Amino acid sequence: MSLEAQAFIVFVLGMLVLMGIGMNMAFALLLTGAAMAWVMDFFDTQLLAQNMVAGVDSFPLLAVPFFILAGELMNSGGISRRIIEMAQTWVGHIRGGLGFVAIGAAVLMASMSGSALADTAALATILLPMMREHGYPMHRSAGLIASGGIIAPIIPPSMPFIIYGVTTNTSISALFLSGIVPGLLMGAALIVTWKIVLKGMDLQDNPPVPMAGRLRATGRAVWALLMPLIIIGGMKSGVFTPTEAAVVAAFYALVVSLFIHREMKFSELHGVLVRAARTTAVVMFLCAGAQVASYMITLADLPGVLGGWLGPLVENPRLLMAVMMVVLVLIGTALDLTPTILIFAPVMLPVAVKAGIDPVYFGLMFILNGAIGLITPPVGTVLNVVAGVGRLPMHQVIKGVNPFLLAYTLVLALFVLFPQIVTAPVAWMR
Repeated sequence: MSLEAQAFIVFVLGMLVLMGIGMNMAFALLLTGAAMAWVMDFFDTQLLAQNMVAGVDSFPLLAVPFFILAGELMNSGGISRRIIEMAQTWVGHIRGGLGFVAIGAAVLMASMSGSALADTAALATILLPMMREHGYPMHRSAGLIASGGIIAPIIPPSMPFIIYGVTTNTSISALFLSGIVPGLLMGAALIVTWKIVLKGMDLQDNPPVPMAGRLRATGRAVWALLMPLIIIGGMKSGVFTPTEAAVVAAFYALVVSLFIHREMKFSELHGVLVRAARTTAVVMFLCAGAQVASYMITLADLPGVLGGWLGPLVENPRLLMAVMMVVLVLIGTALDLTPTILIFAPVMLPVAVKAGIDPVYFGLMFILNGAIGLITPPVGTVLNVVAGVGRLPMHQVIKGVNPFLLAYTLVLALFVLFPQIVTAPVAWMR
């Protein structure tokens, strides 16, 4: 058996065993990479350390901590709450209006933070008690909020796009642009699905809000609404890079929270910074461990092995994409989004490029699959957030998310059949 084949077996079995015993993903990646190096007679502790440093020593990755900080500031400074209040005044009186509020707020918040967990936690904290009070079925409400939360990794600014771009050397700005139309279509799919599941529900509707009240709520949210315009407009016009956009977003959220909304005190800033630092540390340690595994994957030529297996499909890009999406869906049920990107993107992208698939389009599809994995059991990180915030049993949340999971699967199939939905807007907006 060749060294490459042995390394592949070590990689697969190592990850399965280490994840199976509940080891932290970053340590699992690091140890698996070290085991592959040992098998290939390439083990060197200094080399491992150098790769760990290289995994986080990246200017584009600096965007991650700043977008995480921007999300924390949004939630602490009342920016997220104002977005939800504005949406409620406009559509809260419609039958099932709180569901439409959740969808609209999810899309707007996705254009500011790029974090599925942060957006979901904010939506669930504010909207679930209101939906319970108005007689909404809790399993459907929780499923809708969880499904809305995963729009965040798709609409820019998106932290998964940043990690994917750094890992695969793909243009982050192009990835950002590729997520706008698919993210809006995901919101539209949730609206249609929510209308369908509304049938048979006995709901208490809110009274309509006068136009003056709607305009006041919109006025209170205007500083929040300006944030995505500044971020996307600045990147589109070339004023700043995605990394610089993250700094601008964090500074903007800080100024709005402290001096305009005045809902956050200077004494609370320390706690916000600590929470952002903890989340950043988790992500960066994952990147460090993944770089070790990725380096050994490259040495073992695992992309070439995968390309050999999928060779007959290279002549049919749509079929190849469909097969890869099925594989990613299965992976997404077992891994969180960031590890999926760090482990499998460098392996699968070369095969996709060989088949003539656009790297930006493949990146969007890759992230979309991973995002769907956030609401797919058994891992379902976003499901756990909603269940924890709403104090609901996990089986109820899983039951409630199923219709929306089906809707997202149809959207994914649509993108596989008609890739122009993704590629044409990117070409037009560049």
